[in-house]
Order: sequence, then C-alpha cells, then structure tokens
Amino acid sequence: MSTSHHTPADDTRTAPEKSSDDADDTTADAESTATKQQRLAAYLREQAADGEVYFKSKFIADDVDLSAKEIGALILKLQDSVADLSIERWSYTSATTWRVERTN
Repeated sequence: MSTSHHTPADDTRTAPEKSSDDADDTTADAESTATKQQRLAAYLREQAADGEVYFKSKFIADDVDLSAKEIGALILKLQDSVADLSIERWSYTSATTWRVERTN
C-alpha cells in the first residue's frame, strides 16, 4: 500500500486567467445596480409625492421591473444614500412592510 504525498508545487493546475471581458462584466453589474437603484428611488419619490407610502416589495416588483429580492437589497442601500426620502422598516407580516416619506 503506497501513499502519495503532493505538495502545492506538484499541483500543475492553474486558475483561469481573467480576460478583459470579465472586468467589463463587473462594471456592467455595478452600473446595472446603480440604474436599478435610481429606478426604485424615482418610483418611491413618485409614490410618496403627497406624503408617505407603505409597501411590500412583492407588491411593487412588477411596477419597477425588479424582483422582490432585488428590491429588498436595493432598499437597504437607498436608506443611507437618498437624502430626500426617509425609508424605514415599518413592520413584518409575511414580508417586510416599508414606510417611505419625502423629506423635502
């Protein structure tokens, strides 16, 4: 019974090299997220134009062409980055209800 011992130097596998296309994908993803954030923020501004609005992500998903999961992730980012909207987690009953109010 023979046991073979390998060292990292014996490993001839290499990681695939990143092509320039990979960098473009990362930039496109970041732009896509920024675009989605802008679209969601614009929608929330419009909905809260007369004061405040309460919503669950799953009920506005079609309106903003995003999934409920995407909205949940984006709304957390918007809480800290949009000065003219006050966004707070209001309650939870089968899904988070958000309260949004225009601040100016």
